[in-house]
Amino acid sequence: MALVLGGLAAGCAGPGGPKAGAPPHHLERGFRNLDPDYRRPPASARWPFFFKRIWLTTFQPQTAALPRADNDGRALREHRVEPTVTWIGHSTLLVQLEGVNLLTDPQWSDRASPVSFAGPRRVTPPGVRFEDLPPIHVVLISHDHYDHLDVDTVTRLWAVHRPRFVTPLGFSAWFAGLGITEVDELDWWESRVIGGLTLTAVPAQHWGARTWWDTNRRLWSGWVVAGSGRRLYFAGDTGYWEGLKEIGRLGPFDLAAIPIGAYLPPVIMHASHTTPEEAVQLFQDLGARRLLAIHWGTFDLAEEPITDPPQRLEAEARRRGIEPERVWVFSPGETRSW
Repeated sequence: MALVLGGLAAGCAGPGGPKAGAPPHHLERGFRNLDPDYRRPPASARWPFFFKRIWLTTFQPQTAALPRADNDGRALREHRVEPTVTWIGHSTLLVQLEGVNLLTDPQWSDRASPVSFAGPRRVTPPGVRFEDLPPIHVVLISHDHYDHLDVDTVTRLWAVHRPRFVTPLGFSAWFAGLGITEVDELDWWESRVIGGLTLTAVPAQHWGARTWWDTNRRLWSGWVVAGSGRRLYFAGDTGYWEGLKEIGRLGPFDLAAIPIGAYLPPVIMHASHTTPEEAVQLFQDLGARRLLAIHWGTFDLAEEPITDPPQRLEAEARRRGIEPERVWVFSPGETRSW
């Protein structure tokens, strides 16, 4: 969620109207969601929320004491064969599959903000220190909000690991401005094969902005990561929409990483973020074997208590008769085979 500048963005010169001859989510100068009922929150709701969150996250931030897994990175660096996934925190996963070390939406900074003195503060440290990472080969970016795309983190990754960045449309120029040149841009349903993994950008219901003037200029997406024996769906950041069911045709998925946090107040959050209950619905829509909870417990982004999302998630899974072992709520730094 672009809470500091993008949170106000109405787009001084918006993304324009439909683009002739292009897919329906393309506009003349950007992109849009396909759900005809999708609406951004009104400015009358956005502005009070923005100023309230800036005040609270700067002067009265929430705190959390999540249990941490003991992970010094050694097993990750020595990893050879078995598919594993590690939750670093928020939407940052380290996926190790078929010899490829892949990060999603990497964020190691103290704030999800364009400035160091205000904006959503990290309440839980990264589960693995940056210095303890194995060699990173691929980085997936879902969209351009500060809690998912962090300048300090991506420039450090480039300096140390020289990975290939795979993004939705519209990111190459942004990365080039940082001196990062290994970038593949994909539209929804387009794929790239890297190191034996097939990476496919899939639809999400969200939006993008890093300033007041670039709203929805860059596309947002989820990702499917497919190896020869495992398939992962990484939702990135999305609201619930029945059109997401179409992603299931790229399955079956062994693991679906779905966001469960930042859902209050609904007038601001609901269009673009899944509630824990909607995360379970999407998991069932896709017919995945396991659900991995992401986008919670790391940054002070919204009005719900930091530890509420997994409690609601597990309660909804019980209500629907889903076996507990199919719903994964990790501690930061936890690694499991999948």
